[in-house]
Amino acid sequence: MLNYEKVKNWKSEVVQHAYDKKDVILYALGVGMGQDPQNENALHFVTENELRVLPSMATVLATPGFWMRDHPELEIDCIHLVHGEQKVTLYQPLPAGGSVIGQTRVTRVVDKGIGKGALVYSERQLTNSLTTELIATCESMTFCRADGGFSANGGGSDQPLATPDATPERPPEQFLEFQTRTESALLYRLSGDLNPLHSDPKVAKSAGFPRPILHGLATYGGACSALLNAYCENMPIRLTSMYARFSSPTFPGDRITIECWNEGTHIAFRARVLERNAVVLSHGRAICTTT
Repeated sequence: MLNYEKVKNWKSEVVQHAYDKKDVILYALGVGMGQDPQNENALHFVTENELRVLPSMATVLATPGFWMRDHPELEIDCIHLVHGEQKVTLYQPLPAGGSVIGQTRVTRVVDKGIGKGALVYSERQLTNSLTTELIATCESMTFCRADGGFSANGGGSDQPLATPDATPERPPEQFLEFQTRTESALLYRLSGDLNPLHSDPKVAKSAGFPRPILHGLATYGGACSALLNAYCENMPIRLTSMYARFSSPTFPGDRITIECWNEGTHIAFRARVLERNAVVLSHGRAICTTT
């Protein structure tokens, strides 16, 4: 069972990550871009011609890898964990190649109780290796489904964060769609997340899924692409923040509909797979500037 003190005080080594245009293109393809070769806007993200970087790519840069598995002293059940929430805040557009530095630290550990799991919050700041300028902050929550109850014998537990703003109850103002590929998880994993939950049918079944699921961050990246196109004219500099909660799994091959509301200060959104009536991203919030 999760060791609260060791998890709460965990911090990664400083990670330097060099990447180039091919990595940028591979990421964009992994989140579903490039399926329409006639879409000139999308081609800016999947070809070298005036290459642009999806803001959500910050989530795969300078990461510590599958750290919960690689540090057994944390005593986390890695088979039964899933990505719960993600937020990216950008202070400048990601360059289309270069080197960044990141360090990940745990900020909060919440015990939901025996049989209810635990929440582990972490944060990573990305800086330019040459200029040391801050580029982005990535905040994540991991839901450790089999680790609840660690505070029952006097161990620690942090207070939960406030529930994010709910999706508006009025009808959506705009609908966006994107299609995931049947091989999406196998393609997306090449950007760094090698969790076998997304590639090994046996591991997926042992975790309670009928087949490998798509990385939550791949769904997140697909939603980022759709929102960037609809509200930011495909200009990455205009999307400065994006948050979403991973409500249920996406499977490779799913077609996803994004329901959107313009709230003035931000775009609220929710993503669902209509075929299963499954909400896969909830409490979505994206901040898009006008210039």
